[in-house]
Amino acid sequence: MFKPKYPSPDTYTPATIRPTPAPVERSESGPAPAPAKSPSALGGLAQNSPGNALALAAGGVAGVLALASVAVSLLLAVAVTAVALSVSAVVLLFLVRALRQEFKTR
Repeated sequence: MFKPKYPSPDTYTPATIRPTPAPVERSESGPAPAPAKSPSALGGLAQNSPGNALALAAGGVAGVLALASVAVSLLLAVAVTAVALSVSAVVLLFLVRALRQEFKTR
């Protein structure tokens, strides 16, 4: 009842995919020279200009500023929580002292 039921092994038929060879062009003068790579095939690194570098630097600065603002907001949240806990601890301390003084006078 709790064991999985698998299909019998003879029902599985693996798919076979065979790549078709590309046609080879023959020339009488020898092998053809390799085609030159275009700048887009190089990943765009060959197309850097001062404008692109400036945009890249501005994007980096914007990213750093965004991360810094997130970090500062997280630190501020921790500081506000710590202040709230310390204030509540002082209030509870005064309340406990007041209750002790009240019970001592009875």
